[in-house]
Amino acid sequence: MSEPSPIPTLDLQTCERARLSRDARFDGLFFIAVASTGIYCRPVCPAPAAKPKNVRFFNTAAAAEAAGFRPCLRCRPELAPGNDAWQRSDHVVTRALKLIEGGLLQDHPVDVLAERVGVGARQLRRLFVERLGAPPIDVHTTRRLLFAKQLLTETRMPVTDVALASGFGSLRRFNAAFAQANRIAPRELRRHPHAGSNDSLSLRLSYRPPYDFASLLTFLRGRALPGIEVVDDESYSRVFGPPDAPGWLRLSAWPGNEYALRLQLHCPQPAQMLTVVTRIRRMFDLDADPQAIAAALQTTPHVRPLLRKRPGLRLPGSWDGFEVAVRAILGQQVSVAAARTLASRIVQRYGEALPVAVAPGLERLFPTPDVLADADLRALGITTARAESIRGVARAVLDGRVDFRVEQSLDEFVVRWVALPGIGEWTAHYMAMRALSHPDAFPAADLILRRAASRGDDMLSTKALTTLAEAWRPWRAYAVMHLWRSMSDQAKSPRPPRQGATA
Repeated sequence: MSEPSPIPTLDLQTCERARLSRDARFDGLFFIAVASTGIYCRPVCPAPAAKPKNVRFFNTAAAAEAAGFRPCLRCRPELAPGNDAWQRSDHVVTRALKLIEGGLLQDHPVDVLAERVGVGARQLRRLFVERLGAPPIDVHTTRRLLFAKQLLTETRMPVTDVALASGFGSLRRFNAAFAQANRIAPRELRRHPHAGSNDSLSLRLSYRPPYDFASLLTFLRGRALPGIEVVDDESYSRVFGPPDAPGWLRLSAWPGNEYALRLQLHCPQPAQMLTVVTRIRRMFDLDADPQAIAAALQTTPHVRPLLRKRPGLRLPGSWDGFEVAVRAILGQQVSVAAARTLASRIVQRYGEALPVAVAPGLERLFPTPDVLADADLRALGITTARAESIRGVARAVLDGRVDFRVEQSLDEFVVRWVALPGIGEWTAHYMAMRALSHPDAFPAADLILRRAASRGDDMLSTKALTTLAEAWRPWRAYAVMHLWRSMSDQAKSPRPPRQGATA
């Protein structure tokens, strides 16, 4: 029996209703191509609706371009949020898409991609064409060209730097690929770019509404590491490496009523820019589909009020997997504030200080595994057991016993991590939530979670909570965030919660 497809089948009636109503909830879930113009658009395109007989629907931009359509200059398909329906399973196509998003095809041929997901190159191409409407290399190329189109439209970056930033090592190849896809040369596209100040770029990152940016900032603000992150009521800022050419970013709400965030970015290495933007989209869960998540979670009666209260609650990811692993260990059975204090001590003692702060409050990088593998952490007030766990994790990352590969399944990730001393299932699932942004990660042993999910005075057992959570698949991690937030909202005691929502 063939594996079920993770790619949703288009419901033509739903697509047609969304097209005519310009429903932003469907933005990025499909694209509209018009045969009479040769252009494909987002469902929210403000252009007059085409006649139904001229309309075709595609579930990816790559499929529309493979069919010969070019992106609309008005609604700009490059701004559409991604479709996280493809992140819900361990299907070959899903895992391959994650690797493409991570940039694997930037430096490797399709044969390597196929090997990483355990199939032959020919079979992988067939699966992509069958389920996405385009082969892997076309999906990769469309992704790069749409990013280039955004840079050309919104910034004053030189075209050569745009080519590098979008993954093209040759300006000639970039010009040819861009002209073929857009029927216009890169230099002709530029009209009224929006340049950032102080040598930074300003990019629009769209999402599907509703989106609770304030709750994400609240979560991250309580865990922000001084010197590395600055989080206030309106924005998130961070410094990132390498040490010899550090960059910084700031994310805030886009002015006005648009469904987008504003990314101000200073990235000294243009070739890393697409990777940085991809990481930020994942960290702030910009591609989630609130409708699909709510449909699964609302089956549980006492979760429905939480969905109504915070319909746009998202899953807070992280910038770096190793950083989350260290912080998860520090957060075992202590408060958020205590875990942050210990992590801050590690940063101050072992983090690399930059010669000059790249922005106010951004002056250090989190220590790397090789630095912490033999670090004396007990001097920082960290217990002997946790200090040894952190050193053990650092060594395991260095020798490849554990990693944060995006294509691995949740079960595989948990099994490998719990094999390490000091890492239990709670810690492994918490890391999967934050480091992998896995939508189905579920730390079932969490005390706060078990209390929040109970209807009466008795706390649910881990087994009972696991059984209850089956109805929430594949979005259990979102149920975790709703339940944790409900307990935070209800808390009257100044004592912080333990073994839950920490690190």
